[in-house]
Amino acid sequence: MKATAGMARALVWRGIGLLVLWLIVAGAEPADLPVGVAVAALAARGSLALLPPADYRVRIVPLLHFALRLIWDSVLAGADVAARALSPRLRIDPGFIRYRPGIASGPGRSLFATLMSLVPGTLPAGTEPDGVLIVHCLDVGEPVEANMRREEAKWRLACGGESGSG
Repeated sequence: MKATAGMARALVWRGIGLLVLWLIVAGAEPADLPVGVAVAALAARGSLALLPPADYRVRIVPLLHFALRLIWDSVLAGADVAARALSPRLRIDPGFIRYRPGIASGPGRSLFATLMSLVPGTLPAGTEPDGVLIVHCLDVGEPVEANMRREEAKWRLACGGESGSG
């Protein structure tokens, strides 16, 4: 019975989210609202088949902290990349590092890797069969792995402590 309640809750929240997305994209015309509700309901139902609800909860305050910190870090890293690009002495040492995330393989890890790709100077470039992320770095002399560990800890706190390797 708990699984049914969880599915119903996920259906409602996904439906609301998809309806909000519909309103943002299509506009809030009253005549279009019935179509938007129907499409959001069908899409939410289909999403449950494609991605069943997980058994962790998002924590809003840590998620907001993570997002704000990511934006700030992106601004700082972007300024650093711009300074390197405009410098007469280009200070780069590009290369790859191997990073083993503590987040279990799945949507949480994929979203974490996607978010890390937003930070200038780093780009997750693939995953090895053993689950290690290959990350391209603008400067391998920078503490990229330590920074990713810090961000991963914040991500895990924000998303319910999802952990494990895979």
